Amino acid sequence: MNLNLEQPSKPLIKCLVVDDEPLARNSIIDFIEKIDFLEVVGSCASALEASEYIQNGQVDLLFLDINMPYLSGLEFLDSLDRPPMAIFTTAYSEHALEGYRLQIVDYLLKPITFQRFYQASLKAQQLYSLTASAKQQVPADPFLYIRQGEGFQKISWVDILYIEGMQNYAKLHFKNQVLIIHQTMISLEETLPKEKFFRIHKSFLVNIDHIDSIAGGRLSINNQQLPISRTRREALLKEVVYKNLLSR
Repeated sequence: MNLNLEQPSKPLIKCLVVDDEPLARNSIIDFIEKIDFLEVVGSCASALEASEYIQNGQVDLLFLDINMPYLSGLEFLDSLDRPPMAIFTTAYSEHALEGYRLQIVDYLLKPITFQRFYQASLKAQQLYSLTASAKQQVPADPFLYIRQGEGFQKISWVDILYIEGMQNYAKLHFKNQVLIIHQTMISLEETLPKEKFFRIHKSFLVNIDHIDSIAGGRLSINNQQLPISRTRREALLKEVVYKNLLSR
C-alpha cells in the first residue's frame, strides 16, 4: 500500500519587481521563476506604478530599484504606512545605510549573481515565516521577549502604558521606565493582543487598560497627553473603550 507522505505546500511569497530598466526587470523575474517559494505577481517601470499594485493587490516582497525617475525606491518605501518586505536591487552602494534604516531584507548590487539573489531570497523566506507565525500566535501569558543589545529581555505587556513609534524603532513607555527597541510599530501591533492595544495615531499604540481620560482629540495616560487622530477617535470610543468598560 502506498502512503502519500507529501507535506502540505507552503504559500508562495508574492513578489513585485520594480525597475525602470527592462533588462534588469527581466533578469530579476528570471531568477524568481527559478526559486520554488517565490511567485511573480507583477513588474513595474516606476514606483508610481508599484503603488497601484500594492494598494490593489497582495504583495509580500518588493524587488526594488533605487534610482528611478520621479520617485526613488528609497522615497517610495519611506512613504508606505505598511510596506511589504523589500530587497533593493541597485548599481549604487552609497544608499546601503539608508536602505537598512528602512528595515529592508537585503541590498543587492548589480550585476546580481543568482547565488547572491538566492541568499537574499532565503532571508526573505525566513522573515516571512517568522511574521506569519507571529500573526497566528495569541499570547497565552502576559510576557514578551524583546531584543536588548546582544540579548533579550522579558517584559510584561500588561505593564506597557503606550508605545511610541520612531521609524524603525519603538519606545515602550512603562510607569517608571522607557525602553527603546529596534522593532517597528507595525510588528508590535501584530504581536500584541488586539483587544488590549489600540492604534490611536500613526505614532502611538496604547494599552486601553491604562487610559485615564479622553477629551477632545487627546487622551491621558499616566499624566501624559497623547494625540488621537480624527479618524480613530470614534472607533476608540465605540469599539474599544465602551466594550472594555462593559466587560469589567
